Amino acid sequence: MKKNLLLAIAGCGAMLLSANTAKAQETVVVEESVITEAPVECKTQYSTSWKDNWFIQLGAGVQIPYVDHYLNKGDGKRHISPVYNVGVGHWFSPYLGFRLTGYYGKFRYDWATVNKANMANVNADLMWDMFNSIGGVKADRVFSIIPFVGVGGTYTWDFNPAYAVIPDGEGHRKTKEFTLPVSAGLQLRFRLCKYVDFFAEARANFYGDNFNNVVSGDPIEANLSVYGGFNINFGGRKFTGYNPCEYLGYINSLNQQVNDLRGTLATTAAALAAAEAQLPCPEVVAVECPENNAAPMMSTVRFKINSADISDEEMVNVYNTAEYLKANPSVNVLIKGYADKDTGTSEYNQALSQKRAQAVYDILTKTYGVDKSRLAIEAEGSSQQLYNVNSWNRIVIFVPGN
Repeated sequence: MKKNLLLAIAGCGAMLLSANTAKAQETVVVEESVITEAPVECKTQYSTSWKDNWFIQLGAGVQIPYVDHYLNKGDGKRHISPVYNVGVGHWFSPYLGFRLTGYYGKFRYDWATVNKANMANVNADLMWDMFNSIGGVKADRVFSIIPFVGVGGTYTWDFNPAYAVIPDGEGHRKTKEFTLPVSAGLQLRFRLCKYVDFFAEARANFYGDNFNNVVSGDPIEANLSVYGGFNINFGGRKFTGYNPCEYLGYINSLNQQVNDLRGTLATTAAALAAAEAQLPCPEVVAVECPENNAAPMMSTVRFKINSADISDEEMVNVYNTAEYLKANPSVNVLIKGYADKDTGTSEYNQALSQKRAQAVYDILTKTYGVDKSRLAIEAEGSSQQLYNVNSWNRIVIFVPGN
């Protein structure tokens, strides 16, 4: 009783103080923050994990050395010889990739007589997918043109010392050379399936004058190779796209709801102040109220077109729902999945909305440990559209369950 009486006296004093304040100043000021919007480029940005988009390259072809040449009898000519290729690479974006590739073969050239030597070459290449850059990203594109540039190292050995020109510093002629070429080339890539491509490629390696162990004539020599083979893609080619403008309509709708609530709050505050100014101090009656921690469930989970995968951005909403359910153990939830009506048939959309709801259900139960008995799933398909904007209906919502 003493406690209730003290509460009544305190409440009466507070209301008298608020009434006097309202009489002194009838105007209610609602402070509004000013938000500066930064311009956003409406362009899809792509990313990939370092584990994805690796490939192995296997090929074979021919090479032609463009080096100083002559014959004691007759005119010197260029000689074609086989070359074999193996490499490994990684596309770190839809536009650029890196490749480490090696070549082995015997090359022949004319110097007094026909000479030959073994050659092993390793190149580090920067690759550019020209079609993805110009025509837009398309993971299943059938044909692509890929220019590349690179640097490397070439080791040649087993030169004939009788026709070698460069001394080794020990009174003999060199029978081996190590050179550092720069290279450029072009690859034509044909997609056979998700995991295999056929490629045809041409490369020119440019060397100093000692590539063929002869220093004479032109200061720059080259080795042209043409070869083909197969790329083995680990996991196929896949990149995650994100467009910051995709959710602008949804964000603008939420901002409008916030502004409407601000207006309603200002009107209510003014009416409350006016009412308190006219009321006498009422008799306070102590009433015991049951605790109620329930809160409206505002979270939704949005999906990309034709997808039931939950993005990292939307995973936050699933987490918030799980935390709400843990804080309110008496609340059950119905998970309702939707699809937009402008994409796919009604049968397809019905199945897609079921997958979306099931994906949310699985995260709540398996990842966050929510009891399955508190959850239910309902697939609405595209028969019901919650929003007038078509793309906003690719969602899962939470409503109180039984």
